[in-house]
Amino acid sequence: MSSEETQIKAEPVQEKMQEKMQDEGPAAAAQASGSSGSAAREKALSCRSLLLTGYGGYDKVKLQVKTLSPPQLQAGEVLVRVKACGLNFAELMGRQGLYDPLPPPPVIMGMEGAGIIEAVGKDVEDKKVGDRVIAMSRSGMWQEFVVVSNERTFLMPDQMSFEEGAAIPVNYLTAYMMLFDMANLKPGKSVLIHMAAGGVGIAATQLCRTVPDVTVFGTASAAKHETISQGGVTHPIDYRTKDYAEEIHKISPKGVDIVLDPLGGSDTQKSFNLLKPMGSLIVFGAANCVTGQKRSLLALAKIWYNQLSLSALKLMTTNKAIGGFHLGYITDEQLFRGAMAKLLELYNQGKIKPHIDSCHHFEEVVNAMRRMHERQNIGKVILLPEPKKEEKEKPKSKAELGEHAEKAETAANNKKEKVAQEVKAEND
Repeated sequence: MSSEETQIKAEPVQEKMQEKMQDEGPAAAAQASGSSGSAAREKALSCRSLLLTGYGGYDKVKLQVKTLSPPQLQAGEVLVRVKACGLNFAELMGRQGLYDPLPPPPVIMGMEGAGIIEAVGKDVEDKKVGDRVIAMSRSGMWQEFVVVSNERTFLMPDQMSFEEGAAIPVNYLTAYMMLFDMANLKPGKSVLIHMAAGGVGIAATQLCRTVPDVTVFGTASAAKHETISQGGVTHPIDYRTKDYAEEIHKISPKGVDIVLDPLGGSDTQKSFNLLKPMGSLIVFGAANCVTGQKRSLLALAKIWYNQLSLSALKLMTTNKAIGGFHLGYITDEQLFRGAMAKLLELYNQGKIKPHIDSCHHFEEVVNAMRRMHERQNIGKVILLPEPKKEEKEKPKSKAELGEHAEKAETAANNKKEKVAQEVKAEND
């Protein structure tokens, strides 16, 4: 694998780190007013990362290993050794060139992760080297070492694993802000959650359970119904074999109070029609446009043609509300920190817990992306920066060794007998 350094474009904090990685020599040391980790202070860093080299299929995401000089931290920055990263639908769209907040290739993707602080910059007083943290960034989290703003790091509860920490930010912040900040979820309401077995779907379901008497309708393939029902979905619906709108009307003729729509296109129109008067539709994605490995102009045209278009008069006469949500465009740090504090409190109370579908080492990123793309996952798909260990052959038990020796002895005796018979036949 080539160690040639590649120019990487990312948000300002990431860009500064990556420029320093390229321009500074191995002897450069991290400059920080607080404590700095030994890795950052004494030696260069060997860093594994996943680089998006261009738009297209799975082959556009490449594993790279480079030797990096330690970054010089600015005030308010921390260096994190990432132990686990989250994979989101946004990365699938980003690979196809459909996610605007992602800088153009070549770029390291990834918006969330969890790890250990290796060094801190000036003015960082609430974190120290060795702290376990959840970290967020617009991009650049799919690497072993990353510089992020301290404001986008959050101390992890002691009982929380790195995998759980990486599963919290994007999915749970999205679900929390949509349900409580936008849709104003109250006791006794009903909610339709599309893609209820996905990361946001499971997060939203768990959050609905924190409010009394909330009825949850959830769409998912039949194989996932048992899991989502155990997680809190009141009425699971197989969207592949049934019309979810018809199924909901059978149970609730008036419809539902809230719809969370990550699909787009014609499904947005159907979801709006399902709302009761005073209901709210929150649109937060366009998963219907991701139909294959590469960008499909037909799928994009279909989404655009079928996209919901409403006038203010229509909203007035139907007494319905529609809103749009995109976590990548929220810059209010107070809003972020308040929502995350509430989520960590709910985690400590045992009211929410990320459901980890599977973990994949960086070498297995294609498998991870394919699993999400084909809607096979139930919950969060996690990426692990550490190298995958080669599986060693398991030592044989005494019984297996005895059986092997017995078979070898039998084979040897059979061979001797065969040779004796051949010799006898020749003499005859």
